[in-house]
Amino acid sequence: MNKTTQTVESASGAFHIEDVFPLIDGGRFPVKRIVGERVEVWADIYRDGHDVIAAALVWRREQDREWHRAPMTHHSNDRWGGSFVPDAPGRYVYAIEAWTDEFATWRHGFELKQKAGADLTLDAIEGAGMLTKAQAGGQAAAAVILRQCEDFLQTGEAAPLLTDELKAAMAESQLRPDLTRSQLFPFVADRPRARHGAWYEMMPRSQGVHPGRHGTFQDCIARLPDIAAMGFDVVYLTPIHPIGQTNRKGRNNAVTAAEGDPGSPYAIGSADGGHDAVHPELGTLEDFRGFVAACKQLKMEVALDIAVQCSLDHPWLKDHPQWFRKRPDGSMRYAENPPKKYEDIVNPDFASEDAGALWNALRDIILFWIDQGVSIFRVDNPHTKPFRFWEWLIHEVQLLHPDTIFLAEAFTRPKLMKGLAKLGFTQSYTYFTWRTQKWELEQYLTELTAYPERDYYRPNFFVNTPDILPYHLQSGETWMFKTRAALAATLSSTYGVYSGFELLEHEPIPGKEEYLDSEKYEIKVRDWDKPGNIKPYLRDLNRARRQNAALQQTGNLHFLPVEDNNIIAFVKESVNQTNSVIAAIALSRDVHEFRLPLGGVQVGMPDDRRNVAAVENLMTGERYPVEYGGIRLRIDPVRDPAILFRCLA
Repeated sequence: MNKTTQTVESASGAFHIEDVFPLIDGGRFPVKRIVGERVEVWADIYRDGHDVIAAALVWRREQDREWHRAPMTHHSNDRWGGSFVPDAPGRYVYAIEAWTDEFATWRHGFELKQKAGADLTLDAIEGAGMLTKAQAGGQAAAAVILRQCEDFLQTGEAAPLLTDELKAAMAESQLRPDLTRSQLFPFVADRPRARHGAWYEMMPRSQGVHPGRHGTFQDCIARLPDIAAMGFDVVYLTPIHPIGQTNRKGRNNAVTAAEGDPGSPYAIGSADGGHDAVHPELGTLEDFRGFVAACKQLKMEVALDIAVQCSLDHPWLKDHPQWFRKRPDGSMRYAENPPKKYEDIVNPDFASEDAGALWNALRDIILFWIDQGVSIFRVDNPHTKPFRFWEWLIHEVQLLHPDTIFLAEAFTRPKLMKGLAKLGFTQSYTYFTWRTQKWELEQYLTELTAYPERDYYRPNFFVNTPDILPYHLQSGETWMFKTRAALAATLSSTYGVYSGFELLEHEPIPGKEEYLDSEKYEIKVRDWDKPGNIKPYLRDLNRARRQNAALQQTGNLHFLPVEDNNIIAFVKESVNQTNSVIAAIALSRDVHEFRLPLGGVQVGMPDDRRNVAAVENLMTGERYPVEYGGIRLRIDPVRDPAILFRCLA
C-alpha cells in the first residue's frame, strides 16, 4: 500500500491526520474509482494525552455544498478506517474529520475509577452536566439524552449515564470545539465502462462494399451487427471530419496525392467545416446521429477520435490566424516530429496571446459531440499539448457530463503517460503492444497493478493500431494473433483491436512497424468473412469477459509460477471477490505440457476464503479437480493458445 504523509493540525495543534490512503501525490490528483463500489479510506489519527478520539469520513460531489458523513473505526496503532459508496458518476472530494469525544473520555475515566473503588459523586455530576450541553444531534438522540438525564436526577445512580445507548446519543449530539478537518482530497467516480470494455477501431470510409467508393455512415451501420456479434462494446471511429486539399498526402504517405486520393483523415478541416463538421462523403450530421443510435440498439457505444490539429484549409486558419505560428518567411509552420514531416497539417499554438479563446473552442468541440450522443473520446497525441490544458478541459467537461470518458493515445516516456493519467485521462494506451516475453509481461503488469498506479492508471491494451503493425504480427501466423488477443483481453479489463486484425492483415512496409498500403491514405474494401478469420475466437474471448467479472478489472491479478518460460499463467479475482478466473497462455507455437500450480490460490469472501478445489473450462464447460495442489495441462497453440478456467471452491 502506498502511504503518503499528509499532516493536518487544528489551531491548537491537537490532532494529527497522517498517511491518508488513497492519495495520489499527496492529494494533488484525483484517485479513480467506479460508481457503486465501496471506497475504502485509511489514515493515522492521533493527538496528545489520553482523551478518546472520534473520527468521520466526509464526502460530497465537487459542485455540491452538502456533506455526507460516515464514522471511521479505530483498528490499531492509531490507524483508522472508513468507507463510503459514491452513488453517481462525477468528481468528488473527501476529507477526514477528528475531534475529542468528551463524553466517551469522561465515561472511560469514570469506569476506571469505579473499578478502583474511588468516590465518584462529583464525577457523576460532571457527566450529567455534559448531557445538559448536548444540542447538535437528532430528535431520537435528544430523547435518549433527556430520559437518561432524568433517570440520573431521580435516582442519583450513575448507571443511567453508562448505557451504550446514551454513549451513542452523546457521540452524535455533543459539541466538537476542537474538530479538525483535513484538506480536501479529490477522487473521480466513473461509470463501469471506464474500467472495462472491448474496443473495435475502424476507418469509416473503408466500410463500404464497392472498391474505390467512399464508405458512408449507412455502410458503417451495416457493419455493426458483425462487430456486435464479435462481442465488442465500443466502436471507435478515426476522425470523421472534412479533409483538407492543400498538401494532401497520397498513398503510403506520399508527399503528393494523385487524383482521387482521399487524403489522411487526420488532416482535419476544409471549406466544408472543421472539427464540428462531418466529411460530406460520409453523410450528414443526422446520418452520424443515426449511427450512434444504431450502436446503442446493439448495446455498443461510439468513441470519437479527437486530434487537435488542422489541415491548411481548416476554417480556423482564416478566422483565427492568431492561433497558429508562422515561420520567418510568413509561411505556416506545419507539424513535424523529426525526421517525420506532416506537411498536410498544422498545430494550434497554445502559447499564442489568444490561447484562452483556443482553449474554449476546443472544449466546445467536445461539448458539441456530446450533444450528438458521444460520451467516449480517444485523444490523439495528448502529450504534445500542455498538460494544464488537458487538466482544465477534462475537468470542465466532466463537471457538466460526468459520464464522459477520455482515452489518452500517448506512446511516449512512461512518466509522461502516467502524468496524463493523473491529471484526468480516464484510460491510457500502454506498451503492451511491444511486450512479448513472459518476464517483461509479468514485470509490466506488476507495475500497472501496484500502488499507486492502480489508483489512477487504467490501461487499454491495443493489439494493433492504424499506425502500428508490431513485428510479431508480421508473419501472419494465426496462433500469434490469437495469443495477442487472449493476452490483451485477459490481462487488461479494457483492450482493443484495429479492424483487419480479425482477418490477420499483416503486410508491413519492409523494415517498419507500419502497414503497407495503409488505409490512412486510401480507401479499402474487405471481405469481412474471409476464410481463415478469427472472428469466432474474438467472440468467445469477449463472451468470457462479459460472463466473468474477474476479467472486468485489472488490479486483482497474480501470476502463477509455471516453469515453462513460454507459458504465462495468472489468476484474476473480481472486485467483490465472487468470481475468480485462471488463464494459461502460450507465448510460442510449440505444444506445451506443464503443471499449473494452484496450491496457493484461494477464492471467496474475506471471512470465508477457501483453496480452489476444481476448475471449469470457460470455453468447453469441462471440470477438472485440483489434485496435489495443481493440475496438468496441454496447450497446442495451433488449435488454441489459451486456456481459461473459472475457479470452484
